[in-house]
Amino acid sequence: MARLRARLLVLVVAAAAILVYPPDAHGFYLPGSYPHKYSPGEPLNVKVNSLTSIDTEIPFSYYSLPFCTPPEGVKDSAENLGELLMGDRIENSPYRFKMYTNESNVFLCRSAPLAPETFGLMRKRIDEMYQVNLILDNLPAIRYTKKDDYFLRWTGYPVGIRVGVDYYVFNHLQFTVLVHKYEEANVARVMGTGDATDDFPSRGKGGSAGSSSGWMVVGFEVVPCSIKHNPEDVKSLKLYGKYPSKIKCDPTTVSMSIKENEPIVYTYEVSFVESDIKWPSRWDAYLKMEGAKVHWFSILNSLMVIAFLAGIVFVILLRTVRRDLTRYEELDSEAQAQMNEELSGWKLVVSDVFRAPSNPMLLCVLVGDGVQILGMAVVTILFAALGFMSPASRGTLITGMLFFYLVLGILAGYAGVRVWKTIKCGDHSGWMAVSWRVACFFPGIAFLILTTLNFLLWGSQSTGAIPFSLFVILILLWFCISVPLTLVGGLLGAKAPHIEYPVRTNQIPREIPPQKYPSWLLVLGAGTLPFGTLFIELFFIMSSIWMGRVYYVFGFLFIVLLLLVIVCAEVSLVLTYMHLCVEDWKWWWKSFFSSGSVAIYIFLYSINYLVFDLKSLSGPVSATLYLGYSLFMAIAIMLATGTVGFISSFCFVHYLFSSVKAD
Repeated sequence: MARLRARLLVLVVAAAAILVYPPDAHGFYLPGSYPHKYSPGEPLNVKVNSLTSIDTEIPFSYYSLPFCTPPEGVKDSAENLGELLMGDRIENSPYRFKMYTNESNVFLCRSAPLAPETFGLMRKRIDEMYQVNLILDNLPAIRYTKKDDYFLRWTGYPVGIRVGVDYYVFNHLQFTVLVHKYEEANVARVMGTGDATDDFPSRGKGGSAGSSSGWMVVGFEVVPCSIKHNPEDVKSLKLYGKYPSKIKCDPTTVSMSIKENEPIVYTYEVSFVESDIKWPSRWDAYLKMEGAKVHWFSILNSLMVIAFLAGIVFVILLRTVRRDLTRYEELDSEAQAQMNEELSGWKLVVSDVFRAPSNPMLLCVLVGDGVQILGMAVVTILFAALGFMSPASRGTLITGMLFFYLVLGILAGYAGVRVWKTIKCGDHSGWMAVSWRVACFFPGIAFLILTTLNFLLWGSQSTGAIPFSLFVILILLWFCISVPLTLVGGLLGAKAPHIEYPVRTNQIPREIPPQKYPSWLLVLGAGTLPFGTLFIELFFIMSSIWMGRVYYVFGFLFIVLLLLVIVCAEVSLVLTYMHLCVEDWKWWWKSFFSSGSVAIYIFLYSINYLVFDLKSLSGPVSATLYLGYSLFMAIAIMLATGTVGFISSFCFVHYLFSSVKAD
C-alpha cells in the first residue's frame, strides 16, 4: 500500500514533457539502465518482491508465507529511498537459472508441515487474491491468460486459488526466459541512441569484458501450476535435485490442496527462447496500456472541448475589459461618474481592490507551498519524460520527487514572503514567521496523514509500513534541508522589491452591496470546468495506481495538465472579474479557491471510484488507507491549482487597475 503513497504524488504533477510515447512505438532507450550481457551457462538470479493484492492494497513480505528460502539465507537487495516509500521489499530467492540452459523437473524444497496459524494465513492470502512478484534482470515476471480471442497480461502470479471449500497452492512454476543475441557491431542500432562510439560495459562468464558473444534477457514469463507432489518421494532429494517423476504443467487444472499439518513440495522448470525483441524494447509489454485508441480519442475530445470553452471565455473577457476601459477613458469626469453608477461596478472598488485580505499570512503560506509543489511536479515529469525515472529504475521517480521538493523549498520561501511583502506594501517584518510556516504547513499535514495511516500498516505487519529509521531520515531531510532552504528563499524574498499597487487604498473599507446569490457557491462550482479537463485521464491514472498497472504515458499527462493550468487561470480570472463587477472587492481568497475547488471534485471522484470500481476492496483498514491517501492527494492538488488561480487573478487585477485613471 505504501507504494501507492508514492504513485499518488503523480496525480499532483503539473508537468512539462517533451517526449510523447505513442502506443505503437518501439525501441526507446531508458537512460541510466544498461544491458547486461550473459554468456551461455552464466548464473541468473531471480529476486522476489512484496506480495501485493488489489483486494486489500496492503503489501506483505514474500517470506511471510511458507515459501522456499535460498540456501545462503534471505538477504535484502540494495534499496533506495524511493523503493522503501513505495513498499517494495526486494530480496533474493532460491530460483537459479543458467543462461540458455533449459531445465525441467527441478526440485526446490519441501516446506515444514503447515501449522494451524500458517495454514490459516495461507487461506487468508488466497482469499485476498495476493500475487507473487518475481524479478529477473530487473524485469518483473509477466503472466498471460486467455479470455475469448485475446490474452490478458498480468504482473506476477497468484499464491493459490479457492475451489469450493478447498484451497490449492501454485507450487510448480514454468518459467520462459526470452533472450536476444548480443550484437557487438550494432550497439548504436540496438540502443537506439545513434552514437556508435558509446559502448556499454559487458561481462562475460566470470566477469570478463570484451567477449563478442552473449545473450541479453528481453522477457520473463511465468506459468503457475498446482501439482500434487508426494512429500515422501523427495525426502532424500537436495536443492536443485531432479524430481523422480516427470512433471506436466497444466495451468487449467489444480491438484495441490493445502492441508493442516502437511508439507508443500515446490518445483520449477525453465526454458530459454530466442526472441526478436531488442533490449531497448523489452519494457514495451509492461508499458503498453490497454485501449490505447480509446485513450487517444478520449483525450483528444477533451482537449478540443476544453480548448474551445476556454478560448470563448478568454475572448469574451478580453473584449469586455477592453470595451469598458476604452469607453471609460473617452468620457469626462461627470460622464465617468454616471457610467460608474449605471454600468461599471468594478471601477467603484478602485480604492478597496488591493485592501489586505483576512488571514494574509495563511494565504502567503498556501501560495508558497503551492509554488513548491508545482515546481517539483514540472521538474520531475520533465526528467521522467526523458526516461531518467523510468519503471526500469525502481524508486527513482519517488526519490527524484522528494529531492526536487526539498530543493525547491527556496522557491516556496521566496514566493510566500514576496506575496507577504506585497500585501504589507513593502514592509518585510514577519518574513521569518512566514518562511517557517511555509516550511512546515504542507509537510506537517503530509506527516500527520501518513503517520496515522502508517500505524494502520504497522498493525497489519505490512511491508508498506515505513520503518522507524526511515521516519528519522525523512524528518532529518525536512529540518536539515527543506527548512533551511525555505528560510533562505524567504530572506531573498524579503530583500526583493515588492509589487507596487497601481491605486491607493482608502482607510475606510467600502460596504459590499447585498448579493443575489452566495459568492462562495459560485466559487465552489467553478471547479467543475478544471475537473472536466482531467477526469478522463484521471480514470487511467486511478486504474494504474489501484489496479497495479504501469502508467508511463507522460505525454498525455503533460497535455492534460497544461490544459488544467490554463483553465484554472482563466476560471479564477473570470470569477474575480465577476465579483469585482458586483462591487465585491474581497477577491483574494476567492481567486485561490475558485481554481483550487477542483480538488473537491477529485476527492468526490475518488469516493465514486472506491464505490463503483474498487468493489473488491475489502476491510475497513483498506478503505481507510484509500481515503487517507485520496485526501492527501486532494490537498496537494488544491494548493497547486489554487496558487495558479491566485497568481493569474493578481496579475489580472494589477493590469486592470493600472489602466484606469483614478483620483
